[in-house]
Amino acid sequence: MRNNPITPTIDFDKDGIQHGFLRLPYSRNDSAWGAVMIPVTQFKNGDGPTALMTGGNHGDEYEGPIALYNFANRTDIESFHGRVIVVPAMNFPAFQAATRVSPVDQLNLNRIFPGRPDGSLSEVIADYFSRTLVPMADYVLDIHSGGKTLDFVPFAASHILDDKQQQAACEEAARAFGAPHYLQMLEIDAAGLYDTMVEEAGKVFVTTELGGGGTSSPYTVEIARRGVDNFLIHAGILNADPQMPKHDSVSLDMPDFRSFIFCEHAGLVEPCVALGDIVHEGDLVARIHSTERTSPELPAEYRAPRDGMVICRHVPSLIKIGDCLNVIAEVV
Repeated sequence: MRNNPITPTIDFDKDGIQHGFLRLPYSRNDSAWGAVMIPVTQFKNGDGPTALMTGGNHGDEYEGPIALYNFANRTDIESFHGRVIVVPAMNFPAFQAATRVSPVDQLNLNRIFPGRPDGSLSEVIADYFSRTLVPMADYVLDIHSGGKTLDFVPFAASHILDDKQQQAACEEAARAFGAPHYLQMLEIDAAGLYDTMVEEAGKVFVTTELGGGGTSSPYTVEIARRGVDNFLIHAGILNADPQMPKHDSVSLDMPDFRSFIFCEHAGLVEPCVALGDIVHEGDLVARIHSTERTSPELPAEYRAPRDGMVICRHVPSLIKIGDCLNVIAEVV
């Protein structure tokens, strides 16, 4: 198989703090011998576990980049035992453009793993993580939020895995992150996800959803910043005391696909419940009004398919057929 063209400007084997780039050659109209320069920071202090922490897998999600750009500015190398590789914005072209998918090749990075070394820009980035960075790691944290089209109650999550020992380790790490909610997460389609690739490599993996709407808040940023430290403390890499939320984390589960409500009408969303609300099966959660005409017969009503907590909502008030309207998780 062809070697990946990405070249790191740091030495992953060297102790200390290093700031540099993952340099990906990218010839284009405005730069014949140009490159995409993806920022990377490494903290390494002796032998110990390795953690890989990423944000910006989607370019319109900001809690991860904010927390990790802040983390990368640390100077207390004596607090570390092992190695931490920080990539605040792994999908750097999308992050710069504030878009979910890459403006270069229109690919969703989090749907094309393990990638290809001879593919398009996003496929090359995916391949570098799959074949170079993830194999170095014992613990992997990928920080997400809802981007411009979804909003979530803040949670850390793990998945059901065939290897129950690995599943338990992932759940422990997700709970240690210290978000207000912990979710055993069910994916609509796990094929091509970074999550799936990392878990199939046998790593301890944690993902999050920490808000959304294409922005951030002091509340969600603090959850991310605190969670990054807690994750590394749990991994035995950072010497500090964990900082947990004031209230116990609420445990949630998505036991089947009835947790998802997908829209079958296009129009104007009238929300009837809010994030964090407890609903019962059959409760009205939203009405969809046609924008083409007025009529008392036209609003389509959407009702809760199960008892649980509303953990996700569609953010733009205009919705299309096929969009995710709400997600409801069972409170464990």
